[in-house]
Amino acid sequence: MPTKPEEKAIKRGTEAWIPFEGLRTEIDRLFDDFPPNFWSRPLGMAVTRRAPFLSNWAVAPAVDLIEREKNYEITAELPGMEEKDVEISVSNGTLTIRGEKQEAKEEKEKEYVLSERRFGSFRRTFKIPEDVKTDDVAATFSKGVLTLTLPKTEHPRQNERKIQISTD
Repeated sequence: MPTKPEEKAIKRGTEAWIPFEGLRTEIDRLFDDFPPNFWSRPLGMAVTRRAPFLSNWAVAPAVDLIEREKNYEITAELPGMEEKDVEISVSNGTLTIRGEKQEAKEEKEKEYVLSERRFGSFRRTFKIPEDVKTDDVAATFSKGVLTLTLPKTEHPRQNERKIQISTD
């Protein structure tokens, strides 16, 4: 019986599952990218779907990293926070931004009372490039935006140097 050129042979046995192997690998990789404690949270991410007022409550702030000719700049969005709620430290080639946010809201109407409280802390850590003058890192905070300036050294540290080999 002649077949049309556009007809394809039906795959049999394990051959039919080959395209799904790539999909399974990608799904496994996706779940591996979540932090280890993500799945141990009592309600996971389902809370934000049921309580939309929580959806803008971020675990860690959004950050922009910019490299300029003479410095690096890190900008973090910290809406509703004040400078006293934020701590910045530099140690062993790592810059850490920590913060704690506390928010309380209460509304009273004739038939109901709504009271919401949200508390949370965050920590963002960045590896500092070797050409940064860590003693001169500066921070400013204005209208919920933290800006860190990391000045570059004029001569970056040499990562490589030749070692002379001596003979006995």
